[in-house]
Amino acid sequence: MTAGILYLIPSTLGDTPAGLVLPQHVITVARKLKHFVVEQPKTARHFLSALKPEHPIQSLHFASLNEHTDPKELVGLLAPLLAGEDVGIISEAGCPGIADPGADLVLLAHSYGIRVVPLVGPSSILLALMASGLNGQCFAFHGYLPIEEVARNKTIATLEAESAKRRQTQMFIETPYRNDKLFSALLAHCRPRTLLCVATDITLPFEMILTRSIEQWKSQPAPPLNKRPSIFLMLYSS
Repeated sequence: MTAGILYLIPSTLGDTPAGLVLPQHVITVARKLKHFVVEQPKTARHFLSALKPEHPIQSLHFASLNEHTDPKELVGLLAPLLAGEDVGIISEAGCPGIADPGADLVLLAHSYGIRVVPLVGPSSILLALMASGLNGQCFAFHGYLPIEEVARNKTIATLEAESAKRRQTQMFIETPYRNDKLFSALLAHCRPRTLLCVATDITLPFEMILTRSIEQWKSQPAPPLNKRPSIFLMLYSS
């Protein structure tokens, strides 16, 4: 029996209408599928309902894959694929496999010879990098920085030093309600000419993407970041 195809289906980064950020082909594929692997079934159902799937939403099959999933459970998630059914992975927001637990299932699918098809859609990481004006030839995404103050400040210094050494754009995120603390730490511990881009609410109506030097950020009111999904990008400038 021929295995099914594992589709990596990008989702919207908020309540942006899918037609504004997803190609029609992606919407068409998502509408046809019956099996999905998702981070949160409730969010996935909301996303798919807006796409108007071909099958009743209550008849769709949702398997959960998140940071709490036991690695031993991954093989079971491949069962529909091995039975010849196509499956879609949907991340909580953005592109599956990018800062997302779906990458583990994708790697396992390759080991079983299952075809993996990535579909085009919004990646907040790449959109932020595109709009930042910082180095897009050499960059690194680090996910979340440490919560503890001393460890976080040490990490900021390390990333800035690495950026200076390699002229590498350093990218990271924070839980939205801690954005203000991270922003303040960056202003306190980065050099005045280091460039900092803050990309907030990407693709949403109140999107804000600003690149300033640390010195310039200090001379103006802090941007409103509390509880707003944001990406921070840093590039050392001598």
